[in-house]
Amino acid sequence: MAKAGSVGVVAPKSMHFEAPLALASGASIGDYTLVYETYGELNAARSNAVLICHALNASHHVAGVYADQPKNVGWWDNMVGPGRPVDTNRFFVVGVNNLGSCFGSTGPMSVNPASGRPYGASFPVVTVEDWVDAQARLASRLGIERWAAVMGGSLGGMQALSWAIRYPDRIAHSVVIAATPKLSAQNIAFNEVARTAIRSDPDFHGGDYYAHGVVPKRGLTVARMIGHITYLSGDDMAEKFGRSMRAEDYQFHYDIEFEVESYLRYQGDKFSEYFDANTYLLITRALDYFDPAKATGGDLRAALAPASAKFLLASFTTDWRFTPARSREIVAALIANDRDVTYAEIDAPHGHDAFLLDDPRYHAAVAAYFDNIAREFSG
Repeated sequence: MAKAGSVGVVAPKSMHFEAPLALASGASIGDYTLVYETYGELNAARSNAVLICHALNASHHVAGVYADQPKNVGWWDNMVGPGRPVDTNRFFVVGVNNLGSCFGSTGPMSVNPASGRPYGASFPVVTVEDWVDAQARLASRLGIERWAAVMGGSLGGMQALSWAIRYPDRIAHSVVIAATPKLSAQNIAFNEVARTAIRSDPDFHGGDYYAHGVVPKRGLTVARMIGHITYLSGDDMAEKFGRSMRAEDYQFHYDIEFEVESYLRYQGDKFSEYFDANTYLLITRALDYFDPAKATGGDLRAALAPASAKFLLASFTTDWRFTPARSREIVAALIANDRDVTYAEIDAPHGHDAFLLDDPRYHAAVAAYFDNIAREFSG
């Protein structure tokens, strides 16, 4: 159930686009749908709109609950709502599900109008920049010519950064949480191990498992287990599980013995019940490809030169996947461009997942920043 202060009961909406969207790969996709949710009210000047961009396994369902699913609480319900850091009494908040996802927007599970069958493996590879271009089309349809802020954590933060580069006149503030200007080789390696687990599952069938009536559940389970390890810090895992075991002593078998094994298996099994394997491949590859400085010979300062927004960046000391040093790279490049930047480095024990949790210092920093945004358009 949503807690007090939640936006309450919400309902998803959808927007269909007939015109083809040109993709970075050179392909295009037309006749696609984006699913989104809105919270709060758009003011008369249309100046209080905030876009929330989601990370790998999230969706448009940012806040609130559904009438028929009261336990399905939005993934950032602690951040977005009345009286929350992104206060829906003041802001009109939009959460959008990206192309290629499995939560309603057009993706590999959707029927390809040209064939009458699910896209499956034929769905085109998409990038962060493609998602931002699709979001810009949605914004125009909603009558939002300029966002008060675009905000996201992890992969969502990369989208917020890309917005500032691609559409500098359409964004006043970019809020980039627990993100990076590009993935390290280690991060790409983690993604490839997860993708290999999926592709190696006998039920994957080259990505066209829908026609076989199966799901590559084993591969998805392993992929999620790998990913989940990277989202937590060593200290957090030690505090939660240590070396606790189900039995008093070793059982000398290869089934679950340690509590951390049980936790990872549970997370993996649960994930494989609701997430699509092709979507996992698509989104992790979009993560790999994100590198705005690639077009400027590796010069991040030059890549960020078009941005005119003000920025809030936040990182977490125990996030070893996207370390604070990576956020500081972005900060330094923005300062070199004489941009207005606020940076918060939060000493939190929860690793990368800290951006989803209730750390009071983190939420206070975001709340203070959005207070300033609200003063800009209200006074």
